[in-house]
This record gives sequence, C-alpha cells and structure tokens, in this order.
Amino acid sequence: MHRAYAAGPYAADLDGNEAWLATERDTAGRDAAGRVLVAVRTEAPGEVVGAVSVLRGGGAYTKLAAPGEAELRLVAVDPAAQGSGLGAALTRAGTELALRWGVDAIRLDTGERNPAQHLYAKLGYERTPERDTSLADGGYGGSLTYAYPLGGDAAGPIDTSVRVREIRSTDVEAVSALVLAAYRDTYEGLDSGYLNEIADVAGRMRDGIVWVAEDRDSGELLGTITTPRPGKTLSDVARPGELDIRLLGVGAAARGRGIGERLTRLGITLARLRGNSRLVLNTGLMMEPAWRLYERLGFERLVDRERQFTRPDGTVVHLLAYGYDV
Repeated sequence: MHRAYAAGPYAADLDGNEAWLATERDTAGRDAAGRVLVAVRTEAPGEVVGAVSVLRGGGAYTKLAAPGEAELRLVAVDPAAQGSGLGAALTRAGTELALRWGVDAIRLDTGERNPAQHLYAKLGYERTPERDTSLADGGYGGSLTYAYPLGGDAAGPIDTSVRVREIRSTDVEAVSALVLAAYRDTYEGLDSGYLNEIADVAGRMRDGIVWVAEDRDSGELLGTITTPRPGKTLSDVARPGELDIRLLGVGAAARGRGIGERLTRLGITLARLRGNSRLVLNTGLMMEPAWRLYERLGFERLVDRERQFTRPDGTVVHLLAYGYDV
C-alpha cells in the first residue's frame, strides 16, 4: 500500500501524514472489519503486488456504507505491476465478495484526481453525486462516490424482503432437502443417480459456490442455485470466457415470489462482474417451467450444444442449452 500510494496522484499530500500512515498500517483492523484481499504473483506466492479492503457497512473503517451494505476501500497495486489489470481484478473480486455476503449494495469513493474513477465506471459502478459533498473537505480536494447495486438485473423493483447470499455450513441440510423436493416433486421420472447429485449440496460447495435466497424476516430458505468458482466451470455446456449455472431450485411454498428469476439474475450479475461474455446452462426438455423462465428473461437456445443421453431404464433424455449474452 505504501509503495502504491507513494507513487499515486496524492503522494505529496500524504507524505508525512501520520493519520494516513496509521491507516496504511492497520491492515489487521480492516481485515477484522471485513476482509482484505491480496493479489500475489503465481510464481512467487509470498510476493503481494496488490490489495483491496472489503468492509461491512456501519463500521469504524467505512465512510459511506450503512449496515446491510459493504464498502470497497484502498485499492492498491504495486507500481511495478500497474497496467496489468490488477486494479480491475481486485475491484471485481471485492465486489463479488460483497455479493457473497448478501448485502444490498457496495460503495466506494475516490479522489477527483485519481484516474481509477474511469475504471470504476467501466466496471459498472454508478456515480452517487449526492454523497460527494459529505467527503469533499478531506484536505486533498473533492471525492467522487460510487455504488454498485447487488440486487440483480431486475427490470422492476427488487423484492427487499428477500436476500440472496452464499450458503453457510449450517444451511446444508435444509438446502439439500429444499432442492431435492423442488426437483422430485415437480418432475417425474428422475433417476436415483440424478436425485443423489441434486441432494449433494456439500459436494457442490467443494467445487462451486452454492447460493441461497432467504426471507429476511423469518430466515426461511426459499431457493438455491450453484455457480462455479472463478476460472472454473460446472459442466461441458460452458466454453472459454463463459459462466454456467446449475441446479436452480425453489421451495414449493416460495413459488410466485420471483425467486427463480432473482437467482437466475444473480448468475447474470456474477457473469458480468467476472467479465464473462455469456451465461449458459442446460435444462431438461421436461422442465418446462424452468426453460419458460429463461426464455422470458431473454435467454436464447444454443442448439449446437444440446445433447441426449439414455437413462438406465432406456429412457432418452434431451438436454436443452440456453445462453444469455452479458
């Protein structure tokens, strides 16, 4: 951090500023208030070349974020590594972490002399000029504020009674029962092997990220979906540069609340955050409610990626493929 800011547009303002030096040094405090993510060289894992602090709103280290939000602060890239895309990678990773926390929005500010403002706009952060005045008199000129809404790409208002977040270890049994019932009770003839795969939530957590939708007030789990970890895929439907989603399931009692759409839009948001070109998926021909949803949201058939397989009982299953350009 010290090397990065000493080479930045505010180097002269920060030089010898004891309050700023204390901020630089307090990495442990920021990590305890959220998470500090680092970029390291692949060939030298101990060499840190970038960092970003992702903070939970309402804490001592945040300037903008309220409780239920997150804040991105102190994006720093070693001068020797600048120009390699690390600033964008750190910003994307920090934003995705906030998404996994289930917060409604992530905020940040940057100095008006900082060229990073162009990066944040390019990554989808939206200006919040009404917040600028509260930070304008920090001694180093004006600050520009931004926010990234994390509720999804919904065309209309987001249902604020529902939160989407990463699964917790205490959720596994309930999510397994929810998604198994969602498939078994809706679609006839699913074989035991596929049902076991559907129920294996713990296994999916090892290879991917399992998400849940929950009712904010009651804590009831309403639905789930699985996405890959960064740089990985879940199935052979995905091509390089694409993100795939699997095993969308909504509890019977939660249907009609737009949970399936909300979880699918999460996939769109995640694909955009990671810089993927397309969100893709497979679904069964018999799963009409699912593919009707995808078509309504603007997904298009990828006929060249569709395939058939034969179950042990001789039944032929046709898998549809869909894609959404992000």
